[in-house]
Amino acid sequence: MTGGAELDAPGLSDDEIRAEAGLLDTAERERRQVRQTTGVHPHMTIDEAYRVQAAWLDIRLGRGERVVGHKIGLTSRAMQHAMSIDTPDSGFLTDAMVFAPGEPITAADFCDLRLEVELAFVLADDLSGTGLSIDDVLDATDHVTAAVELIASRTPRTDPATGRTRTVVDTVADNAADAGIVTGGLPVGPRDLDLRWVGAIAYRNGVVEETGLAAGVLDHPANGIVWLARRYAEQGRSLRAGQVILSGSFTRPMAVAPGDDFHFDFGSLGSFSVPIA
Repeated sequence: MTGGAELDAPGLSDDEIRAEAGLLDTAERERRQVRQTTGVHPHMTIDEAYRVQAAWLDIRLGRGERVVGHKIGLTSRAMQHAMSIDTPDSGFLTDAMVFAPGEPITAADFCDLRLEVELAFVLADDLSGTGLSIDDVLDATDHVTAAVELIASRTPRTDPATGRTRTVVDTVADNAADAGIVTGGLPVGPRDLDLRWVGAIAYRNGVVEETGLAAGVLDHPANGIVWLARRYAEQGRSLRAGQVILSGSFTRPMAVAPGDDFHFDFGSLGSFSVPIA
């Protein structure tokens, strides 16, 4: 995979992996950004970044959180070009990261909070294997629903001291920038309509901020789930029945400010609001 790591650079030890995970966890709990991971470990690989992410999940599970799903990111061609990669990334969702539609979201509770428009797939069956197709994903899905992802950056996008830009390795370690999920509207069966043509309009304070079509996610929002299930299968893991999978954004990230009122209209999939406090 791309990411700029040198193949002959020494790998990170388990202690270093745990230390980076602990630092990101501190940033999340104290609502303050910490230095970029690759600023200290410039040769960190994508695989090591996922080890940091897994170690962070272990910390959170140790506090009593439980996994409820996963997010897929960097699914658009524009974002992949911007990050100099050719593959999506992924992160975890726990029950502490789930918010109800209409529930005020306090911006100060997050590091550089932004919102993205997505579709969420809720699985009826486990999903695993390296030879999966879109039909396999649809067969395993109970329903699809409108969703908004809360994204945050526990490390700065640009280092204020050096001007160094955050890399995809930093993002993966930082749980693929995942901070939460809001779902709402009207759930639909996975074959009730052509999901490629599901559109959304995002309003900020009554003014259209973003629009998009779900086809912007790898030509079909289920394609990201195919990728994630295949990657997990290579690691002996699977997506589990009952889990919610955020399939990838089809709008740009939207910055927020206290007092903003966001309304998301998904057409036949309904609408809901996310007020920012």
